[in-house]
Amino acid sequence: MELLLWRHAEAEDGTPDLARELTEKGRRQAAKIAAFLDQNLPADTRILVSPAARTRQTVAALTEHFTLAPSIAPGASAQDILDAARWPDAGGSVLIVSHQPTLGAVAALLLESAEPSLSIKKGALWWFSRRERDGFVQTTLRLVITPEFL
Repeated sequence: MELLLWRHAEAEDGTPDLARELTEKGRRQAAKIAAFLDQNLPADTRILVSPAARTRQTVAALTEHFTLAPSIAPGASAQDILDAARWPDAGGSVLIVSHQPTLGAVAALLLESAEPSLSIKKGALWWFSRRERDGFVQTTLRLVITPEFL
């Protein structure tokens, strides 16, 4: 199974939180990661997106075909993200577009970090893979990339 974590791009400050929209820089960040995903995202990837405006605008740079998942909105837990993705048993690929610090907590959990949450930059993509090899289950971090490197 492949699990891709995409933090929303830079958003405006303000309230209400769910209505915050991307800045111009955020739109550029989203477009860069979307172009990368367009070339590398496995076919038939399920895409789950927080209902926040900034996450919907981030994924819109890639596609209009996604599922809103209220369970991964701001304030969700790492386990909420993993449950929504059906990790590790669903098979295939899942792209989650959500928020910090929750995505960082997912990354820390998958990497068995001593830290409760890792820092995921705005607009960044983290790509995990889980497989069984020689009777052992392995979770690997395949890629971390930020828009600035594209």
